[in-house]
Amino acid sequence: MSADEARRLALRAQGFLGAPDRRAGVRGVLRHLGAVQLDTISVLARSHELVPYARLGAVGRRTVDDAYWTDTHAFEYWSHAACILPIEEWPHFAFRRRAYRNRPHWNHHLPDGDYDRVVKQLRTEGPLTATDLGGAKKTSEWWDWSGTKVAVERALMYGEVVCVERRGWKRVYDLAERAVPAALLHDDLDDTECLRRLVRLAGQSLGVGTRADIADYHRLKAEQVDAVIGDSGLVPVTVQGWGRPAWADPAALETPPRGRHRTTLLSPFDSLVWERARTERIFGFTHRLEAYVPKQKRVHGYFAMPVLAGGRLVGRVDPAREGRTLVAKQITLAGRKAAPAVAQALVEAASWVVCTDVRVERVETPELREPLTRELARLLA
Repeated sequence: MSADEARRLALRAQGFLGAPDRRAGVRGVLRHLGAVQLDTISVLARSHELVPYARLGAVGRRTVDDAYWTDTHAFEYWSHAACILPIEEWPHFAFRRRAYRNRPHWNHHLPDGDYDRVVKQLRTEGPLTATDLGGAKKTSEWWDWSGTKVAVERALMYGEVVCVERRGWKRVYDLAERAVPAALLHDDLDDTECLRRLVRLAGQSLGVGTRADIADYHRLKAEQVDAVIGDSGLVPVTVQGWGRPAWADPAALETPPRGRHRTTLLSPFDSLVWERARTERIFGFTHRLEAYVPKQKRVHGYFAMPVLAGGRLVGRVDPAREGRTLVAKQITLAGRKAAPAVAQALVEAASWVVCTDVRVERVETPELREPLTRELARLLA
């Protein structure tokens, strides 16, 4: 297939090409993607809110949280990173829970007795936060966890404990036996079955990808992918210009991608762009989160959000909020033709976070400021 065909397959697989399934809502987005990454940074909203917004439009933020946390619909676990995952995938992460249980070395020391104490306390008093359990920190340093926090996070990795909601961004923990449906609460699947399922899911969520793309989706090792990809159900394809073997979801190949393109701001942690090499290969767009880069070394800004329009990445916006104003601290445009799309994405995002105005502080190419602000004024009028 051509590189352009591969790009369109990827867009459809990620929910950006064609009409979204609004009846399935946020839960449908989660199941479609297979994983939604979490992150502590909140600018316009937190990343797990931005992901369904980018696909569905102005879905209520309370609706997003309810969709994730109500009726044991989802669970948090280590996938691409810390992610929200569909609850039906619990059995397929047994391979990772077993690996954690057999892990010989940890960064944090677990004091004797703390693990059993935390589990007992959750059994009698849960659900509880780490603070409720006795405190998360020994000091103010973020990495200096208390024995309680080490214990409950270890129990989460082992699968004895799950996060049942986020309260003020704190995890609320409970025993897995209470929170995970009984039919799913098992580690019966061997590693091969787990890996085969996750490789297949990654291929479906990507549409088409290289071995590295597929491995990265749930952070598998290359040799784990190699061991199962032959019987995962994915089919080998050649993509012009990629220079390496690729695999595709056979269902995605049955019909050509077509339909409406979404115009939107993307979280830097969105699964469409979370893997830098894939983003460069598919879109010719270099994407890097600069939140952890020293301020003086940033090029595009603290939380620069790629702008998707017409199936292309056409710019970046580094946003902030001041009262009822969405502030575009820095904007990068691919060219004059990108101005209407970036303006549309800004106005829609402002409305979603209940802002009534948009202010542009800096446009990287000064001569593009006038067409952008003119279009913003038209849309805000």
